[in-house]
Amino acid sequence: MLARSERVKDLVTALPVSSSIVNRYVPGERTDDAVRAGGRLVADGLRLSFDHLGEDTLDEEQAEATVAAYLELLDALSGAGLTRHAEVSVKLSAIGQALPEVGPKLSLENARRICRAARNVGTTVTLDMEDHTTTDETLATLHELRKDFPETGAVLQAYLRRTEADCRALAHEGSRVRLCKGAYNEPESVAFTSRHEVDKAYVRCLKVLMNGAGYPMIATHDPRLIRIAAALATRFDRAPGSYEFQMLYGIRPDEQRRLAATGELVRVYVPYGVQWYGYLMRRLAERPANLTFFLRSLVSTK
Repeated sequence: MLARSERVKDLVTALPVSSSIVNRYVPGERTDDAVRAGGRLVADGLRLSFDHLGEDTLDEEQAEATVAAYLELLDALSGAGLTRHAEVSVKLSAIGQALPEVGPKLSLENARRICRAARNVGTTVTLDMEDHTTTDETLATLHELRKDFPETGAVLQAYLRRTEADCRALAHEGSRVRLCKGAYNEPESVAFTSRHEVDKAYVRCLKVLMNGAGYPMIATHDPRLIRIAAALATRFDRAPGSYEFQMLYGIRPDEQRRLAATGELVRVYVPYGVQWYGYLMRRLAERPANLTFFLRSLVSTK
């Protein structure tokens, strides 16, 4: 509800009281903010995946601005000596996928530009997944990109009923796949809806990826799923460095450092940019205690 409220957005944007909550989940609006945060995480033994926040791209000019932001980010990461620790995550909708008529072609070409720039500085790209209506088109774009940039990563969402089959198709040598639970409100016809069903689906998909020849990227904060992933790595004789864990910036930072200290590869998903509001509201909705604190802070300033 708050994510859709322009009134609350205006209030949050105007009040400095919100900064401590915002900064917990989003390091800032500018490229420099993201790079500085990345440097601190690398010093803690963590890896990075940067997401320039932007949704609902409505025209080619906006898509071009998003591409330019990624090119600027990659140049800054190179200048800071962080590219060997980092990758970038890109939503195709942010670079034009949904635009009428030209969307698929435009987003593919824009993705190629970002992939080329990433390779030139020694890193790579992962294509984020969005709601189920874009899954086929996103996987088709991935297929085209991997012809020239085979290092491009994919994201699959375990709660979709199709995903176990998609995991089997992508669990091949050289294929990087980030497995997450899924964050969109999907109909029961295409997605598992209960927490128990989603967890079971996640484990089924994880078994396929961990037993495959690719590089699984285990995106979860769930302690039980982390333990299961570690057990599967042992069962399938996964060598250190042949998979990694991924978590969001600001979510369970102590666990991120603990896993890294045990020798696990841990990558932190770092979002930044002026379109932080919707992302922040989704994170707060996942943790009611934070939402309560945040709303009390707003009220106390009146």
